[in-house]
Formats: sequence, structure tokens, C-alpha cells
Amino acid sequence: MKTSPFTPGENIAMKVPTDEFASVVSFYRDVIGLKVKQATEGSVVFEFGGKNLWIDCSASASHAEIWLELLTDDVIAAAEHLSEHQVVRRDEIETLPADMKAFWIKNPANIIHLVAQGS
Repeated sequence: MKTSPFTPGENIAMKVPTDEFASVVSFYRDVIGLKVKQATEGSVVFEFGGKNLWIDCSASASHAEIWLELLTDDVIAAAEHLSEHQVVRRDEIETLPADMKAFWIKNPANIIHLVAQGS
């Protein structure tokens, strides 16, 4: 059996339209009772089991989207593997720090994934 070059990351991001941001944060904090790990203007991070659930305010979003993180030991080999399988790169979706070894893709259902060098 072939081993996968990917493992799940610890981050799940929910990009939420500006007009829904406060109510979504309230839902997870006040109704569901998740613990806030970090909060800045436009972004709240909740403890979500062994993961981080990021709620990000997105002025350009017309509806909420879930973004997932995949980790890999070799980001260059991962990019080649995904290209061989006709996976669509979406590097324009959000600017990453220049020193970050990562890129964006989408799955066939248009769910965005960050593919990043694991630690």
C-alpha cells in the first residue's frame, strides 16, 4: 500500500462574511461553549478537540467557507504529486508569508486547503 505524503494539520479555518462574523463567533463561544485560544480584530481561534478552529472575518466572502490544512514533509514533492493528479493550485487565494513553505489548492468540491511544510 502506497503511503500518503500528507497528514492533517491542526488548523481548520472558517471564512465568514462580515455581517455574520459576530453571530458565528457567539455561536461557538456562547452556545457551543468552545474555549477561545486567541482573538484579534477579525479573527477568533477556538480549541476544537485537537485542532484549532479559526473564525476569520472575510469582507470578500458572500457565504461561509471551510478551509483545511494538510502537512507534508516535502512541499516540493507534494506539489509535484498533486500536479500529477491534476489538482488545481490556488496560490492567488490568500497571500502567504514569503518565508512560509506552503501553497493553496482546492479539492473537486472547491474546498480550499493549505498545503504546508510540517514541523
